[in-house]
Amino acid sequence: MIRSFMTVLSGTLVSRLLGFIRDSLIAALLGAGPIADAFLAAFQLVNVIRRLLTEGALNASLVPAWLRLQRHEGPAAAAAFAGRVLGTVSSGLIVATILLAFAMPLVMTLLAPGFAGHATLQLASDNARLMLPYLAFAGPSTVLLALASAQGRFALAAFSPLLFNGALIAVTIVLLAIHSDAARAALALATTIGIVGLLQLLILVSRRRGGALAAPLRISIAPEMRGFLGKAFPGMVASAAPQLLAVGGAIIASTEPSAVSWLYFANRLIELPLGIVGMAMGTVLVPELTRALQAGDKAMLAHAQSRGLELAIGLALPAMLGLIVLSGPIVRLLFEHGAFTAADSTATADILAWLAVALPAQVLVKALSPAFFAREDTRAPMNATLIGVVVAIALALVLGHIMGSSGIAIGLVIGAWAQALVLFRRGALSFGFAIEPATRRRLPRIVLGALAMGGVLWAAVSGTTTVVASHGGLGRTVFLFTLIAGGIALYGGLLSALGVTGCRDSVRAIRGRSHDLRG
Repeated sequence: MIRSFMTVLSGTLVSRLLGFIRDSLIAALLGAGPIADAFLAAFQLVNVIRRLLTEGALNASLVPAWLRLQRHEGPAAAAAFAGRVLGTVSSGLIVATILLAFAMPLVMTLLAPGFAGHATLQLASDNARLMLPYLAFAGPSTVLLALASAQGRFALAAFSPLLFNGALIAVTIVLLAIHSDAARAALALATTIGIVGLLQLLILVSRRRGGALAAPLRISIAPEMRGFLGKAFPGMVASAAPQLLAVGGAIIASTEPSAVSWLYFANRLIELPLGIVGMAMGTVLVPELTRALQAGDKAMLAHAQSRGLELAIGLALPAMLGLIVLSGPIVRLLFEHGAFTAADSTATADILAWLAVALPAQVLVKALSPAFFAREDTRAPMNATLIGVVVAIALALVLGHIMGSSGIAIGLVIGAWAQALVLFRRGALSFGFAIEPATRRRLPRIVLGALAMGGVLWAAVSGTTTVVASHGGLGRTVFLFTLIAGGIALYGGLLSALGVTGCRDSVRAIRGRSHDLRG
């Protein structure tokens, strides 16, 4: 499982790094004013729907059902079921895309009430309509990727998002080079998003193995399909919890100039560690847990849950501390260019420091949810998500009125932790979480190593702030990358010294020679 996790991790990491480049260029092109707010509000809407489908969400229902049919009724029955899912999801999304296009001004008013009565609302509606074709193609692409992951072919799912970011980067560079007007540039980017969806689907369809797994292609409204979709929709909502929280924050932030942009760019930095863990959990852990449950193998079940929890906590804690300590330097390096000002960087860094506190909660949800999904229980994670979103919006509304954009971020943090606690309690009461004794011993050591690394980073930044500020951009860049690399090396050394894992153990795990994190 570790090897599959690392395959997905590497692909997701490359995609997220390209996403940072993309967002840095967009910030330089559009800044953080009304045009950027309109574009990012539209992009956030499309992004949430895209992630309801992708990044492991549809896997939560499709993979267990497909594996069960293949095991008990054979490959032909599984392929016929997949063909019905593919046809039904594709046709449903085409209809939904058309309806959304007509209703977009109303939808944007609901999602960004602060835009009402301003030209920003029309800008956001125009951008969103140009992006919508992406959604019509995202559904079938996701079904094909889910089938690939069910077969253990994780590389395709891990690296498929690269086209999306690569295309936006190329177009943004061209727009910056020709000094395009910001409003027209936003429309050009929105059009690119719509086209990229088609390109991704064409690449997947060209792979014959994916098509053979979903045939014949049919649209179905039979009870079987209604039952599947009834389970899939809650799972998709639950998997998109971080994005739904971000949308909730944007609803409140739309009343404050530039706050939508600040929240968006801060949240993008949270999505690097969250995306790595979330994509890997959805793509790798759900199939592993499903096979263990179907085989009745309690040892395999405990092993999968234990490894998932260790990897989740081991990535989330150091990422949280690093983002809190380095929020200012990171935001200035990535976004403070062109139309994105120093004041925008300060506001974004403050929000980032708060949002980082929610990262362990969001990663914990990603680690816990597969235990429900593998049991084909998607409603419990959805209910926890909805509770978290309601708590977040209510508190963001109150705290945002008192503290501005930072108050909105605090509300989102509390909502994320509420979701995690509700889900943990439900799992503990329903079936319990089987954790291996070795994992119980290692988790406190992982926490200790992360705290020590965070303390060293904080001391390094506090002691060198004045010196670094006197250097140019290159000097600050080198300093930041040195801190990040040093923090990673220190954390790895601490894990080794504390007996959690070592370099040789990690290499053996990635090569698949061991079923344990330590080898």
